[in-house]
Amino acid sequence: MIQGDLHDPAALAALCADAQVVIHGAAIVKARIAGEFQRVNVDGARRLAEAARGPVMLISSLAAREPGLSPYAASKRAAETAMAEVLGARLTVVRPPAIYGPADRELLPLFQAAAVSPILPLLSPGARLAVIHVEDAARQIAALAARPTGGIWALSDDRPDGYSWSEVMTEAAAACGRSPRLMAIPAGVVRGVGGLGDLAAALGGNPMLTSGKTRELLHPDWTLGAGERAPGLPPCAYPLPKGFAHTVAWYRSASWMKH
Repeated sequence: MIQGDLHDPAALAALCADAQVVIHGAAIVKARIAGEFQRVNVDGARRLAEAARGPVMLISSLAAREPGLSPYAASKRAAETAMAEVLGARLTVVRPPAIYGPADRELLPLFQAAAVSPILPLLSPGARLAVIHVEDAARQIAALAARPTGGIWALSDDRPDGYSWSEVMTEAAAACGRSPRLMAIPAGVVRGVGGLGDLAAALGGNPMLTSGKTRELLHPDWTLGAGERAPGLPPCAYPLPKGFAHTVAWYRSASWMKH
């Protein structure tokens, strides 16, 4: 084990010294100020690239496709650019969509609400989003790492055309053994909640929603276009119903969900 961080050149050099391929997945998804995204997601990625001696695979995000939506999305695109400037053709970029599964805290509130609420919010009714279970994402990343080809590739489950918010909410509730009503929430209300989240973050809190995150949630197209998905990847073991059921079972076994 090599101890260090993204701002420790000696540790990064030792980490990369004998690696056949380096998979870089270290990043933050929340920050109180945009500068934290720059320091970790961008500057840290560049330092890792400078230490690498062979191929590197950057685990970016599908959000990098739309850098104007949020500071997080902008930082993921900037990380891709920073590493490409150093590594050139030695860099392979992988852009997963929303990842869910056991031990994930980001989507836990969705399942907690689905387990008890008689009504679930329906965000951006016309939008579609790709998703992937964490185990399927890991298998696909491992397969790509075994044959790093350069370029930018996106991941998804077996539905690269994605799901509607109605499907996501319905399947989340079904995984909890429930079938609540869905209620469309006006985009202005969602943005207002994000603005309150910005205020909470400025006061030192850690809100689930900020204005940047709400713009990501309301974005109409998080599907994979022709040519974006990496070819020859292993098939997914978790279609959405099975993946959500597996996730809820883990939450309950870990006492993260009481219902």
